[in-house]
Amino acid sequence: MEFILALSIGVLGGSGVWLVMRPRTFQVIIGLSLLSYAVNLFIFSMGRFPIGAPPVLEPGTAGDPAHFADPVPQALVLTAIVIGFATTALFLVVMLASRGLTGGDHVDGRGRDE
Repeated sequence: MEFILALSIGVLGGSGVWLVMRPRTFQVIIGLSLLSYAVNLFIFSMGRFPIGAPPVLEPGTAGDPAHFADPVPQALVLTAIVIGFATTALFLVVMLASRGLTGGDHVDGRGRDE
């Protein structure tokens, strides 16, 4: 299972880097989204997921924090998802404005005729 998770993080990260290097703005936006998904998966995997552990404390027992998942990476990932959506929306608005001004969607600002 760890191999599949590491492989998916690697594929998302590699695909994101490859798309960020492309000359079109839409490909850059998709690449940044894939990179953020890879980072979110990596942070989420650092919180470890204990198999067979109870999700809540049983009545009358003392809880041992070593048996439960760390909630901080989960909170970080949820925050990163919200920030990622807002950043993607901002990039899309800037991309549409740039396309309207230059007539093309190249990252370097070249229009259709150049």
